[in-house]
Amino acid sequence: MQNFSSPLTSTERIVKIVRDKTLAIMKKGVSFLVTVALMALASSLASASDPSPLQDTCVAIAEPKNAVFVNGKFCKNPNLTKADDFFYSGLDKPGNVSNPVGSAVTQVNVAQIAGLNTLGISAVRIDYAPYGQNPPHTHPRATEILTVLEGTLLVGFVTSNPENRLFTKVLNKGDVFVFPIGLIHFQFNIGHTNAVAIAGLSSQNPGVITIANAVFGSDPAIDPDFLSRAFQLDKNVVKNLQSRFWYDNN
Repeated sequence: MQNFSSPLTSTERIVKIVRDKTLAIMKKGVSFLVTVALMALASSLASASDPSPLQDTCVAIAEPKNAVFVNGKFCKNPNLTKADDFFYSGLDKPGNVSNPVGSAVTQVNVAQIAGLNTLGISAVRIDYAPYGQNPPHTHPRATEILTVLEGTLLVGFVTSNPENRLFTKVLNKGDVFVFPIGLIHFQFNIGHTNAVAIAGLSSQNPGVITIANAVFGSDPAIDPDFLSRAFQLDKNVVKNLQSRFWYDNN
């Protein structure tokens, strides 16, 4: 025997249409919420600064006995923390600029002030000889804010591909400039006298990659055939660059 369903009444048809549309809207809403949640998760994972501290202090300590491992360093027992853990002396002393690049960077990060551990900040002093430079480099873990204390600097940074826009500015005493996290940047003393700058960085350990040193001074060396094609240079030019001593001013 063949069964036939009875036709829907007009009221039932309206109810069915409303139900179907409601379900469709709900599905879209769920999809939207999932998308937003995933974007929020990705944003939190891509935070542009060090993780937030988990306690008031976490003074870095080399000896792991009776210590807690947090943010890349072992933490000293808070009961043993002292004022010197948050202190550094010597940033008033100029660095030695008698070198091939004519500059010296004095770092004050978690290696110099153990109390910086988990606090997401550090500082540097940069000294420049006349026409000295801080060569193109990048900080993979920090944004940098630089203040000129003495002299005149030409500074700049380059944005990422594909634009590779160059932003430059001449800075005088008291001027401030920001280098966004991860972007290649530089400073050049265009004055006839020594220059000095102080910079703050948004990481306890910002890291530094000097472009020329990393590319042509790597250990072991990168295949010159590869570099000659990548930089569109003669292979002998690449070998000559690789044979040079690449000075590290940090």
